[in-house]
Amino acid sequence: MRQYGQEREVEPVVMTALVFRAGPLLCALRLEEVIETMRPLETQPLAGTPPFVLGISVLRGVPTPVIDVGRLLRGDQGEAERYVAVRTERGAVALATGEIIGIRSVDTTTGAHPALLGGRSSRLVAGVGTVGAEPLLLLQSMRAVPDDVWEAAASAGVP
Repeated sequence: MRQYGQEREVEPVVMTALVFRAGPLLCALRLEEVIETMRPLETQPLAGTPPFVLGISVLRGVPTPVIDVGRLLRGDQGEAERYVAVRTERGAVALATGEIIGIRSVDTTTGAHPALLGGRSSRLVAGVGTVGAEPLLLLQSMRAVPDDVWEAAASAGVP
């Protein structure tokens, strides 16, 4: 499949992903990283964490850090409609998201668009695709949560 402005054709690579909103953005996570989705739970703020960390919630009896995906990607906080629990190197993390669109097959060969995804964004976004006429951010693996989040969570009693 050839992208607009792309010099040569690239074979499509499709992944199964959970597609959701983060504010006005449409985002996708690899389905194998997703544990479950749920309604937002009571979340206690944590001092000393980055602004995108909402705090700690208890998921299935385990204290779990909660990250606001909208704030992480855009810098502004949105209203969380759902939490998405994902696997990380140190344990589960809950992602506060907007509406869950559903499970979709997503073309991962749509490109990284280096001009758009330089610096911090390239650590968060693997590429940009589309769903219909709407742009879709293919998120990098959420397995690598910053150490300062885990340090603040540990000081609050999260294993």
